[in-house]
Amino acid sequence: MLLRILAGLIWPTEGTVSVDRQELHKDISFPPDMGIIIEKPELLEQLTGLENLKLLAEIKGIISEEQIIDFMNLFSLDPKSKKTLRKYSLGMKQKIGIIQAIMEGQKLLILDEPFNALDEATVVMLRELFQKYRQENRLLILTSHHREDIDILCDEIFAMQDGGVDGN
Repeated sequence: MLLRILAGLIWPTEGTVSVDRQELHKDISFPPDMGIIIEKPELLEQLTGLENLKLLAEIKGIISEEQIIDFMNLFSLDPKSKKTLRKYSLGMKQKIGIIQAIMEGQKLLILDEPFNALDEATVVMLRELFQKYRQENRLLILTSHHREDIDILCDEIFAMQDGGVDGN
């Protein structure tokens, strides 16, 4: 629920959320320049990974097909594959979901369990990519049940406990 509130997808029952001094649901509907993956990626199962990503890229029109292909190659996905998402493994769907969240250079990333179902090589690559994003002053908000991910990637840690948030 917290990530959905931060992303502007639902309204908080108390308090407000501000992004760059703009209040969600008052000044803006959603945080600008946000990439998001919450729970499992919901994409069009009858399309290929490349077709899904190209369709999403058409919304803003700021990323080329070649750049999408580069991201697919980075995540060890075959952009030429005719396999539809329906036949993708959970890990492959997770990779497509992550690509759609980051492919346009978003400055704010809200990622729910981004390492779920990924192979070890992809986990290592993604950690390195997120470290690079930190150096570029992008804001990453992520959840993980694995303390190692938190320790490696996070500057500030908040633990959810009994419906509340505790900061460390």
